[in-house]
Parts: sequence; structure tokens; C-alpha cells
Amino acid sequence: MWKDFWPVYWKRIIGACVGLFFGILYLIVGFWDMLFVALLVAVGYWLGKEKEYASHPLAPLERLWQTFLKLFKPYR
Repeated sequence: MWKDFWPVYWKRIIGACVGLFFGILYLIVGFWDMLFVALLVAVGYWLGKEKEYASHPLAPLERLWQTFLKLFKPYR
């Protein structure tokens, strides 16, 4: 049964498992703590995806520093 079901509906199954995980986490630790954990999971996913598909360094410090300087230049 799983051999037929998994290839077709694997995204729905994983989505349901993630939803169940966050539902249990909400019941155990509360809403705001759960939101923080979800944010950490999203950042971890994004960093992993960036590292998987990009050949550049994970944290381009020079670009981040230049962006930081551009954002805060008006406040000098």
C-alpha cells in the first residue's frame, strides 16, 4: 500500500507530519515558543537550501557588511 501511496502523496504526508509536530509543540511549550522554534526551523531550512544549491560561501560577510552600511548610513 505505501509503495503506491508514498510517491503520489509524499508532500501531503510530510506536511501533515510537520503540522502534527507543531501542534504537539504548541500544546507542550506554548504559542510564542513554538513560533520561535518554527522560525529557527525555517532559517535552518533556508541555510541548508542555500548551501546545497550555491557554490559561494554560506555567509558572504563582505556583502552583508556593505548592506549593513547602506541601511544605517542615513543615521550617522
